Amino acid sequence: MTDTLTLLLMEVKRLADAMERVAGPPNAINDWTAAECFVWHPTGARLQPVARPNRVALTLIRGVDRVRDILHENTERFAQGFAANNVLLWGARGMGKSSLVKAVHADVCKTSGVAMKLIEVHREDIASLPVLLDLLKTSGQRAIIFCDDLSFDHDDTAYKSLKAALDGGIEGRPDNVLFYATSNRRHLLPRNMMENEQSTAINPSEAVEEKVSLSDRFGLWLGFHKCSQDDYLTMIDGYASHFNLPLPTEKLHAEALEWATTRGARSGRVAWQYIQDLAGRLRVDISNA
Repeated sequence: MTDTLTLLLMEVKRLADAMERVAGPPNAINDWTAAECFVWHPTGARLQPVARPNRVALTLIRGVDRVRDILHENTERFAQGFAANNVLLWGARGMGKSSLVKAVHADVCKTSGVAMKLIEVHREDIASLPVLLDLLKTSGQRAIIFCDDLSFDHDDTAYKSLKAALDGGIEGRPDNVLFYATSNRRHLLPRNMMENEQSTAINPSEAVEEKVSLSDRFGLWLGFHKCSQDDYLTMIDGYASHFNLPLPTEKLHAEALEWATTRGARSGRVAWQYIQDLAGRLRVDISNA
């Protein structure tokens, strides 16, 4: 009798272990007070706190004053509980699209006193947005979901999940959630993909409408364009002044322009890369400035 009972208990334990493996790990218990910024991990519905977000001060982002003001005002309204739009920041690479989102979030949190959360969702996790929205709508938190460098390729159907999450379905987007995305593409889809769809469809206009309707879910489109030489040097001067880099202006500008020439572009990213190089050569610590 004892042997039979032991075998029975072993079998029950084996079945229980098998069910746990199939079910996967339990959902995480997320601590909203752990940080202002989080990274979404669909496995276990886990929000990983980011103790030290990679961002710069809003005052250091130059050459995009108009879009900066629009984004700041939209974010401030949302933080205060008023109506605000999803935002698509699109255009030239390296012009500070993602840096602006992070800087505006930090500035609005500081000035409004609202503990608004910024949650980064990786491109490959877009299909899990409904799970994240379910978690957020009962959290009591105001949150901006942020997807950097968002785009979709041919035969990629994940954009349909994003469409539903942004402004679709019977329930709609929770009032305490906004979606900000950056992309080099205005419509998030490559032009040749849209042209192929149009040329092979029975009704070409319907095929294009299906693709373009994704970007239409964003109430604000903020365009970023290549900067002029004057804008580029203004960025350089702003960084040099902020970090107290001891280099005469004439030499600073000459080096910065040569750096841009070797990179083949002028942008906020190129300006920051030059400043990092200069600070290193001058042995100036800019990590906590």
